[in-house]
Amino acid sequence: MTEQSPNTQFHASSFLQGHNADYIEQLYARYATDPNAVDASWQAWFKALGDSDADVKTEAAGASWQRADWPPQPSDDLTAALDGQWPAEPAKAAERIKAKAEEKGVTLTDAQMQQAVLDSLRALMLIRAYRVRGHLAADLDPLKMTDTNKHPELDPKSYGFTEQDMDRPIFIDNVLGLQVASMREILAIVRRTYCGTFALQYMHISDPEQAGWLKERIEGYGKEIAFTREGRKAILNKLVEAEGFEKFLHVKYMGTKRFGLDGGEALIPAMEQIIKRGGAMGVQDIVIGMPHRGRLSVLANVMAKPYRAIFNEFQGGSFKPTDVEGSGDVKYHLGASSDREFDGNKVHLSLTANPSHLEAV
Repeated sequence: MTEQSPNTQFHASSFLQGHNADYIEQLYARYATDPNAVDASWQAWFKALGDSDADVKTEAAGASWQRADWPPQPSDDLTAALDGQWPAEPAKAAERIKAKAEEKGVTLTDAQMQQAVLDSLRALMLIRAYRVRGHLAADLDPLKMTDTNKHPELDPKSYGFTEQDMDRPIFIDNVLGLQVASMREILAIVRRTYCGTFALQYMHISDPEQAGWLKERIEGYGKEIAFTREGRKAILNKLVEAEGFEKFLHVKYMGTKRFGLDGGEALIPAMEQIIKRGGAMGVQDIVIGMPHRGRLSVLANVMAKPYRAIFNEFQGGSFKPTDVEGSGDVKYHLGASSDREFDGNKVHLSLTANPSHLEAV
């Protein structure tokens, strides 16, 4: 076989450039459907490749990014809370209220039934509003300079409830874990759940099973977040460690790229708790994949990588000084492994490496 010169090879393949890829794929798909639909020169080229017609068509069509649960149905709670088109089911509500009254031997007049249905529907509308918008009124300002009362959709007055109505029993059909509750009780639960110093919002989750799992664990009596004094101290210590580490790096190595965790320090005590609870439930190995942001803090405060090793890397040293000379890969790309022990339970942690192209995560 005669060896081709570089110029000949280039001339024969110069059209195979990245910016021509989409055009060539479309031609290939047309060829797979009807070979005569493309020029004879392309027919010869594609025939020589010998690919399956089905594979060619699938590749040209690209991936389908459709979701079975999207877009949400018009009656979806999140959609309804944002556009105000609440699903109205007064007939069903009336049937359930009437059945509950009959169980207790109570006969309701038409006027009483109408009022009970309105109370029930309006209470459910208020609860839904807190699920979607309650975090906007969360108590996150220790100086109390932020006005958290500027959201009328969270005010019971917007739903027709006055101070005289606050203690009237309202049928809510096991929402919040209660069959019947007063507006005062409802507000106490939803404000504690969605407007406290720890704000929650799960309504963006489109998977009903996942959303229901969270709702079941955060709403209702006895489900408030409560930490012991020792637990609060432990959380504070981890926050101080995380913030102190970030501030030290900023002062000591000012201007050095580090992808800090500033503003997200709560990740550290959260990961600690996950590992601790996992160990208590029998978990022995945890593999962690994460991006650059916050990786150094996780290495130091969760993986227990020695500070001296991280500082050595900031100064241009090797992550394995006894084996590797020079700095090697940047410090926020590196992985680590360690053994942590909580309450006598040992858990092996592995943090995968994360180079810039992110293929390792």
